[in-house]
Formats: sequence, C-alpha cells, structure tokens
Amino acid sequence: MSEDERDGDGPNERPDDPDACRTLAGRGRAEFTVSGSEFVGHAAAATTVDAAETFVAEVREAYPDATHNVPAYRVRADPFREYSSDDGEPSGSAGKPVLNVLQGRDLEDAVVVVTRYYGGTNLGVGGLVRSYSRAAKAAITDAGERWTVPHERLVATVEYDDSGTVRGVLESAGVAFDAAYEATVRFDARVPAREADALRDRLRSATSGRVDLNDDRED
Repeated sequence: MSEDERDGDGPNERPDDPDACRTLAGRGRAEFTVSGSEFVGHAAAATTVDAAETFVAEVREAYPDATHNVPAYRVRADPFREYSSDDGEPSGSAGKPVLNVLQGRDLEDAVVVVTRYYGGTNLGVGGLVRSYSRAAKAAITDAGERWTVPHERLVATVEYDDSGTVRGVLESAGVAFDAAYEATVRFDARVPAREADALRDRLRSATSGRVDLNDDRED
C-alpha cells in the first residue's frame, strides 16, 4: 500500500478528518481528435501553486508547437487558489470549462492542461467547450482519484542523547519519518496537519526544549 493510500483507509474511503479532500491519484493523459483538431489532456496532483505552475510549464515545454495549451488548477494553499486561462481561445471557451470539470468533481490540489493542435476547422464556442471539457474529464479518469488530508513536513534535529526519545515519540504517533545520523540526528516526518501542533509540543516536552524544529506546510 502506498503512503498516499495510508492517508485514509484506502484511496476511495474518506479519512476520518474534517479537512479531507479529493485529489488525483497520479498523472493522467488522454487524447482524441475532433474535426481535425487534436486534443491532449494532461492531469496531475499539485499541493502548491508552484507545483501546479511547474506542471503547466512542463506541458508547454513538451508541446511547444501546439496551437494552445490551456491550464486550470485548484490548489488548497493559504489562501485557496483557483486559476484558469483560455490561452488564446475565445473567452470562456477553454480554461473555464476545464476548471468547471475540477469543480464539478470537487477535486482540489489538482492541475489539468489541455493541449490543442488546430486542424483547420473552426469548432465554435460550443464545440470548444465540449472538447476541452471532454479532454479534462478523460485525463482525470486516467489519473484516478483518491482521498487525502493536509500534511505538514516536520523536521526535528537533536543531539544523539535525545535521538531515542524523539524516535519513540514519532513512532508512538504513528507518523512516517526518515532519520539521518550525522553530527546531530535529523528526523524528517510527514504529519497530518491537524496533529502537527500537538506533536511539536510532545517533542519539546519530551526533550525539555532541546529539540530544534524546522518544518514546512505541505497542504
């Protein structure tokens, strides 16, 4: 079972967390042709705006000769961010339909880009809306969906004398972590966001404040 599936009881079962949301299980791709125009849908999970923009840039780099690369994403950052662009298509005919698919499926932390190669026949606004929506849906279906909860990255650094204590606290909390033993010991953990503050307090208490905490939010 993957780490992502361990966020809940399984990829299709809602975790017991009020902040749980639906996102994409992996990357997806789908393509089809309408009246000579080729549409290629691309979908991926993205937990930050930077990650979403990076995926958009990757698709544009992979398809530099495309007539249009239409992006849309919903990212559960602070604050929540939604974005779409028609990328030169008639206003409202491309980006918004792709975003509507994400909204309609209640997907968050997800990005979709639909690539179009113009085939010589105008599809009209209605035809574009249908085609971009279809490409987004197909790419999402190929990627798959799953439940997830917001996580934070928690990095705890201590001297060797406190390393056993910190390891014990993390193990009792049931969180996944890696440990690096160098001049000091560094524990890199991924913690459900709603449990992170309490875990920090436990670590400080257990080490009498000797732990150095440096962490980043991953939601």
